Amino acid sequence: MTTHFYTASSLDGFIATSEHSLDWLLKQDVDQDGPMAYPEFEKRIGALAMGSSTYDWVMQHDEGQWGYTQPTWVFTHRALTVPEGADIRRAEGDVTSVHAAMIEAADGRDLWVVGGGDLAGQFADAGLLDEVWVQYAPVTLGSGAPLLPRSLDLELLDVARNGSFMCGRYRVVGTRAVAGA
Repeated sequence: MTTHFYTASSLDGFIATSEHSLDWLLKQDVDQDGPMAYPEFEKRIGALAMGSSTYDWVMQHDEGQWGYTQPTWVFTHRALTVPEGADIRRAEGDVTSVHAAMIEAADGRDLWVVGGGDLAGQFADAGLLDEVWVQYAPVTLGSGAPLLPRSLDLELLDVARNGSFMCGRYRVVGTRAVAGA
């Protein structure tokens, strides 16, 4: 069982604009059957964690429909509107207990931290993030939500091209000491 942070990024390291938009991403050329593509990745996933901005974007983009069958924990301090039949659980605070619940719910399958670089960073801080998958789009945003606002050591495991994306899969080796900290 592996805990993944699977996401797309602009070349300058942002996963969303300052307004939480992914319009830049949806314009890109990608082969859904190609290397490191989402459909094949998603088949191995047994449980998800996401932040409230990602949840809000999914709900708006998919017009209130929930496309995931896996149990999903949404980290938020506010109440959530949950689509009928969706297995969505509200979470807040430390990721450690949620990670344990995700493992139990995943029934031997992998875990996915969906969107939210800071949330993925919290899993990394707790030693619970195993891999980072990044699909780099040929666009720069100049500002926005950072890819992974943490200092981590990563080991490159795989690289591929999928349409206009440069894709990389990394193993999290450990947190990095920050000078002056």
